[in-house]
Amino acid sequence: MARMEKIGAFGLTEPEVGSGAARGLTTTARRDGDEWIIDGQKKWIGNATFADYVIIWARDVEDDQVKGFVVERGTPGFGTTKMRDKIALRVVQNACITLDGARVPEANRLRNATSFRDTAAVLRLTRAGVAWQAVGCARGAYEHALAYAKQRRQFGRPIAGFQLVQDQLVKMLANVTASACLCVRLSQLQDAGRADDEHSALAKMFCTARMRETVGLARELLGGNGILLEYHVGRFVADAEAIYSYEGTREINTLIVGRAITGTGAFV
Repeated sequence: MARMEKIGAFGLTEPEVGSGAARGLTTTARRDGDEWIIDGQKKWIGNATFADYVIIWARDVEDDQVKGFVVERGTPGFGTTKMRDKIALRVVQNACITLDGARVPEANRLRNATSFRDTAAVLRLTRAGVAWQAVGCARGAYEHALAYAKQRRQFGRPIAGFQLVQDQLVKMLANVTASACLCVRLSQLQDAGRADDEHSALAKMFCTARMRETVGLARELLGGNGILLEYHVGRFVADAEAIYSYEGTREINTLIVGRAITGTGAFV
């Protein structure tokens, strides 16, 4: 996979379990000699329709702990269905997965994934990546809006020369700059081995919220043209809705940060 010779996927979210995966995961794994029998469903799993390996997170029925299993494509009892009609991140092929008595050898169990705490260590990295993705989405919308404002003319001159338009552009630039700086700092903490769950959660929460505001301002600046694909901004508006929610909603990430700064968990 590191050499890009094989494609992987991350199977955590379920049809009825998203934010509550830590305690509510319903996919189960049962030891049977040198194999594990996995039953359950997953949803929103990117790459799953064509991945060579899918990491399935399932609850061990014996000790009630979440563990990770490498399920190879073609495994009997493992099926995928491509999700259609998405309005956002259409380049990503998300899938629903059904596991019906899928047998996985003990050798395919992730040895160091023995509880959801180990699953959360992966989310710590993916949330940081989504924070950077939000920066890119916001910057793309800003750059297209700026270019449009310079060439779009109303009342005899480019709209870039109007105070209200400049106000919108400056707000967008401030959001992009603040988000990028936060992500750079997060990357520095990661390089130093000092990044914790709350750092990634704070970046994901803040950057996606600022992204959502930025793409909204960009669409507003373009007026009716903002919903036409030929002007590109509409694409960023649509993608922002997915980026805002996946890898932990704003609310969940807020609670992670809140627990870290107060020492008190507010999760139900």
